[in-house]
Amino acid sequence: MSVRPANGAFGRRSQSHVLILASGNRIRHVTIRPWMVAITTSIIGAFAIGYLAATTYLVLRDDLIGGTIARQARMQHEYEDRITALRAQVDRVTSRQLLDQQVVEEKVEKLLQQQLEISSRGERLDALGIGPESVVPIGHDASLPNTEPLAYEEHAGTKSGLEAIEKIIGMAEPNNGAPTARAAFAPITATAGAGETTSDRADRVFSRVTLSLKGVAHEQMAHIRQMTDGALRVSEAIRSIVDRTGVVLPDHEAADVTSAVLRTGESTGIGGPFVEPQREDEFEQSLAALDSALLELEQTRAAARKLPLASPAPANDITSTFGNRLDPFFGRLALHAGVDFRAQTGTRIRSTAAGTVTAAGAAGGYGNLIEIDHGNGVSTRYAHLAVVLVNVGDRVKADQVIGKSGSTGRSTGPHLHYEVRLNGEAVDPMRFLSAGAKLADYID
Repeated sequence: MSVRPANGAFGRRSQSHVLILASGNRIRHVTIRPWMVAITTSIIGAFAIGYLAATTYLVLRDDLIGGTIARQARMQHEYEDRITALRAQVDRVTSRQLLDQQVVEEKVEKLLQQQLEISSRGERLDALGIGPESVVPIGHDASLPNTEPLAYEEHAGTKSGLEAIEKIIGMAEPNNGAPTARAAFAPITATAGAGETTSDRADRVFSRVTLSLKGVAHEQMAHIRQMTDGALRVSEAIRSIVDRTGVVLPDHEAADVTSAVLRTGESTGIGGPFVEPQREDEFEQSLAALDSALLELEQTRAAARKLPLASPAPANDITSTFGNRLDPFFGRLALHAGVDFRAQTGTRIRSTAAGTVTAAGAAGGYGNLIEIDHGNGVSTRYAHLAVVLVNVGDRVKADQVIGKSGSTGRSTGPHLHYEVRLNGEAVDPMRFLSAGAKLADYID
């Protein structure tokens, strides 16, 4: 009879091992089962693998640390190189900004100098009486400039230099809420338009301002020339009208000498060695010509005002003119040396110009006579007066009442006999009355 093994269904079972330990009289035995052998073998294998791994790590650690340090060093060098490149780029940008700022400031300074010069010219024109219309703000369609300087500092906190100037002269475009530069005169890196660089924009802004200032200066020059021509024309017209009276007005070529006499009323001593004149620009030459023309006009007007151009009896009719006529007493032809004005007794008689009384009283056929010397060889006579209100040597003004009409002397009735004499000879007073009517708009 055969015996089947216990594990016949699953194959041969592993045999357990018995470990017998004897110590003296004591005997112990330990059964070592297969699973215990497997666990012990696994633990020993794990320790062996761990030991090998630790040994490998310790061997390779230095290489790993060295490689990591090398990579970190390379990264640090790369960052340092990038920082250096960025610093160089920042330095270049800063240099360009400083250069652009310097260029803008120089251009603005130049524009300010030009505007101050034009403003000074405007003040000098105002001193000559041209008027405040010579000054208008830059950027407007006007002829002349504003006297205020370009206050671009006011916009320094919110606008760049170019934007501030554009706003002042009216060139700035709507901002639409876009942020603006914060530093004054900081160059504008963004293009203002398609393909427009900062340099192009600066040139556009300053070119417009420069052209505006040049236009203002041109208008000033044109205005000065117009004023000069006008003054010369008026002076010539006055002289032409006065020449018809037979009076020759004095020449005013020595304007510098006579100007002092005209303004102060007395002669002043002048002199000194001859020195070549300083070279003057076109504005100074034009201004000197205008000053000379205005001075000549002033002197011509002053000389014309001294002439007896007004009527001695305004609103009174002329009853007898200058020239030959039948004498009312002898009935034969005789020269009537003046004109007669119809005037009732007591009518106030006025001086036709300023002058000095040289006769005041009875004078034969003239009756009560007043004679006034007006200078430049011109004198007037007022005859047949009932009352004389001035004395010899009195200085009378134009339109001053000097007497009252009557019928004294060789007269047929109340009237005023009026004469104008040039260098002692009687001339037709109608020349002066007609010239006075024509000169009313020139000398008033």
